[in-house]
Amino acid sequence: MATMDVVPDGDRMTVTLWGELDLGSRRLLPELYDMLTLSGTGLDLRMDAVGFCDCSGLNALLELRTRAVDEGKTVTVRSCGVAVERLLDLTGTRELFADSGRSGSVPPPAAPAADPPEEDGQDLRAEVTQLRRAMQTRPTIDLARGILMASFGLSPEAAWGVLVRTSQNTNTKLHHLAQDLVGTVRGRTLPEQVQRQLAAAVAGASRPGEPAACPTGAPVEDRDRATGD
Repeated sequence: MATMDVVPDGDRMTVTLWGELDLGSRRLLPELYDMLTLSGTGLDLRMDAVGFCDCSGLNALLELRTRAVDEGKTVTVRSCGVAVERLLDLTGTRELFADSGRSGSVPPPAAPAADPPEEDGQDLRAEVTQLRRAMQTRPTIDLARGILMASFGLSPEAAWGVLVRTSQNTNTKLHHLAQDLVGTVRGRTLPEQVQRQLAAAVAGASRPGEPAACPTGAPVEDRDRATGD
């Protein structure tokens, strides 16, 4: 469960978060929305003490970012720990929370500029495209995590760890891996390398004394029978 502390900083609000950013972190959104409205230009997030962040936590951050864009403000990640940094990299959403000083923010006072105004609009459109893509991939990732939980009796945290490790070990984007895993429900087969790495990750996530997981090359129903679920 995440907690936070808010400190005004000029026309912005600095929000320090610590704990775990998961499904329960959505309870923080109403207060974050209030802080966003009270700020002049937006929120700066410090998440060095966040030890765990899954797709639910990221979705909450993306919803906060969407609200900021609607209000002509920004939400930036000033600092973060390994868990948040890895998730931002895997989902390609890091740039949405970067302090660009332009996109999604209140326009600065008129002054001579080297770049034509069209580029600002292009930057904003690119941000919106990235934001929509990240929010669209979240249900697939959560579904893939649910498949692992149901098939191998994993906790939400263990299933998330399996997805992340397999993504890293196979050099596959997280949402592509999730799509392939969901496809096994309809009889598709994972590439052999992905099968090996996924099986190894599941086996590593198992508790001592549990049988090793079988490779994920068959539909979920077959794997359920193999694991006795």
